[in-house]
Amino acid sequence: MNKQFKFAIVGCGRIGQRHAEHIEHVGELTAVCDIDAGKVKMLAEKYNAKGFNSLEEMLAACPEIDVVSVCTPNGLHAVHSIKALKAGHHVLCEKPMALSVPDCSAMVNAAEKANKRLFIVKQNRFNPPVEAVKKLIDDGKLGKIYSIQLNCFWNRNEDYYKNSWKGTKGLDGGTLFTQFSHFIDLLYWFVGDVDWVSAQTGNFHHQGMIEFEDTGMVILKFINGAIGTINYTVNAYKKNMEGSLTIFAEKGTVKIGGQYLNELEYQSLEGDPISNLPPGNPPNNYGQYFGSMSNHDKVYKNLIDVLNGEGTIATSGMEALKTVEIIEKIYRQAKKNSAGE
Repeated sequence: MNKQFKFAIVGCGRIGQRHAEHIEHVGELTAVCDIDAGKVKMLAEKYNAKGFNSLEEMLAACPEIDVVSVCTPNGLHAVHSIKALKAGHHVLCEKPMALSVPDCSAMVNAAEKANKRLFIVKQNRFNPPVEAVKKLIDDGKLGKIYSIQLNCFWNRNEDYYKNSWKGTKGLDGGTLFTQFSHFIDLLYWFVGDVDWVSAQTGNFHHQGMIEFEDTGMVILKFINGAIGTINYTVNAYKKNMEGSLTIFAEKGTVKIGGQYLNELEYQSLEGDPISNLPPGNPPNNYGQYFGSMSNHDKVYKNLIDVLNGEGTIATSGMEALKTVEIIEKIYRQAKKNSAGE
């Protein structure tokens, strides 16, 4: 008989509230934690959970917790995950895993030392067209991949960044970390590790609002010889425009598009075409803006399957580390280019 797992959430903002909704379907939300007492009270009362304003206090008071879901700002993911792992709990950490490779490595090491699982949320891997294209690649039906193009054209307005950790270098990290790390993850998942990058970035519309770029253009060379481009911005006028990924390969061309990689927009394949795709989940609705497709139900199903010994982890800590490593390479090269080095 499968175990009923007990969960805790650190970070009771919008994404924490979304996690709570999904936890309710797969286990028991035992405790919640946030420095904002009002958010703690609301979530604790809604799910009949214990509320805390300190992660250390929650971990000490609730040893029965099986999994801690880390839903705090990006720059706090590493410290909160490591504390939970050291206290003897499995961890599900929201994207991005952390804001530096050393922090990611420390998280992986903490999980290994504690003999606990470290799960990272990469819900775009569960989008139906993404899963279908990944299967084509894994089955060798596309043959050698020649090139890949990633376009991320979204809108994030002044209200999104107002009175928030978003837009700060220390807690947000950059547009590739907060808005588009899921997309970078898919480049790695589809094509493999990156050997070389060149990049240019700029802040054209968000001066005084954010401490980093709102736009970037990147050229990539992968270790397997494929080349790629990333064009991204949060300056699409008034609303999200596109999130697309196009692969040119030996035995076919395929484009996953829509606003959130939610549509199979084009295919020309040597073999049978992709057909009968399920519709998939709607995008995450955050009021004034939309995020990626809401596949947290699949993330939690995978977590439960793995902990019950019935599945393989969908995104490991080492895979998520690679996303952060690629983003760091891009930002490092963009900084060099802007300095004229």
